Amino acid sequence: MTERSDDTLARLAATVASRRGADPDTSYVARLLHKGEDAILKKIGEEATETVMAAKDGDAGRIVSETADLWFHCLVMLAHYNLTPADVLAELVRREGTSGIDEKALRKQRD
Repeated sequence: MTERSDDTLARLAATVASRRGADPDTSYVARLLHKGEDAILKKIGEEATETVMAAKDGDAGRIVSETADLWFHCLVMLAHYNLTPADVLAELVRREGTSGIDEKALRKQRD
């Protein structure tokens, strides 16, 4: 049986959240959470850049690997803000069936 990707994300997010308050000397996630928002966001920026570079090179293996790194660090960011992948998935469901152009126009109206 194939595991659903949202199950994988939920399980990984739970693991990340469980590292909150763990010893920063023994847990990478705890260390990053302990360093705070700026360190987490800097890491996401680095991973996003590496993902773009892998895509520009057209290297499928690196694209997958760098995207996994980016998603992982996004999970750390979500945990920092007490959010979960379910929150993001709910937003994607809300947008489903709406043209990207229409959705962007609606956001501009709300802002």
